[in-house]
Order: sequence, then structure tokens, then C-alpha cells
Amino acid sequence: MLKWYAHHGRDLPWRKTAVPYKILVSEIMLQQTQVDRVLPKYREWLAKYPTMEDLAGAPLSDVKKTWRPLGYNVRPVRLHSIARESVARYGGTLPRDPERLLAFKGIGRYTAGAIRAFAFREDAPILDTNVMRVLHRVFVGKGDAKKQKTLLWDLSEAMIPKGKGYDFNQALMDFGAMVCTARDPYCLLCPMKDFCKTYPFRPVRR
Repeated sequence: MLKWYAHHGRDLPWRKTAVPYKILVSEIMLQQTQVDRVLPKYREWLAKYPTMEDLAGAPLSDVKKTWRPLGYNVRPVRLHSIARESVARYGGTLPRDPERLLAFKGIGRYTAGAIRAFAFREDAPILDTNVMRVLHRVFVGKGDAKKQKTLLWDLSEAMIPKGKGYDFNQALMDFGAMVCTARDPYCLLCPMKDFCKTYPFRPVRR
């Protein structure tokens, strides 16, 4: 995965920063939204609200307007709430401690893991849709991935090479988005096809 990522990893603006706030913004925006739609809004958002303090001090009505047209409009409300709590409790940053991160309303296990891995460079596991699909196809192969999240979280954590959590997690996400796609994956290009439980993958047509 790391070799594949070194050659094929996507060049994305949130991968050029370790600022927890900017990582948080990207992760909230990427929930249920394609990367190509997030890119222009991410830049616009940070131009208007460059820091946690700027976002916390902005009227919620303005924050909602700035968010449009990404949809799933509970997300800017949560982001605004996180910013206000961050400023009030942590001086405008985010804590490294996973329990304190999870105490924020709007930060779940995946987002907390992403902040730890991408902002603080910790070997923290993540499990988004792409990662879940890759791990399930390659190492499990049977059943409904959504009903096996405990197993997949354990796999995600166990597989991280020591000190390589950032690159490994980014690699899994990119691989799921670019090769091990939901429909018609490019199985012949897969560096794991020799031991993949579902190779060659044949999607169920409905």
C-alpha cells in the first residue's frame, strides 16, 4: 500500500497541512460529499474562516450560507459548535486525547481518528467507506461489511505500520477511491490480488 501510495496518491490541499482545524474542516466536508465538490468550498471556507476563532466568532446564519451548496446542512452547525467549544475549552485548538475529541458533539470515531492521524501524525486507525470496502474485500470477503465494523476497526488498527499511520491511512482511502471502487473495481491493477478474498470481484447487479 505504501509503495502504491507513493506513486499514485492524490494531491489534495488538506494533505499539505497539519493544522487540526483545517483537517477538521476537510473531514466534515468530505462526509457524504465527493472530493471534486469539496475542493473549491474548502478553499473558500478557509479564506473566510482561516482559524477556529474566526469560525467560532461568525454568526451561524453566515456559516450556513457559506456552506451552501454542499448539502447535509447539519454539518456546518456541528462545525460551528465544535469551533465554539474548542475556543472556550482549548484555546482554539483540538486535543490529542481521543476521549476528549470524542466528547465534542459532531466528532465521531472516524473523525477523531482522522484528526489524530493527519493532524497529530499518530498511528490512529480510521474506517471510512473506502477503507471499509478495501479491508472487507481483501481480508474478509463474506457477509455485509456494515455489520462487521468491529472486526474492520480491529483490522484497520492492526495493519498500520509503526510510525506510518498518516501515509497508510491516506493510501487505503485513495486505493478505495481509485482502484477498489464500489462498482467495477480495477482488480487487475491491485497489488493485493494474490491474497484478496474476493479477487476477481464481481459486483451483484440489481
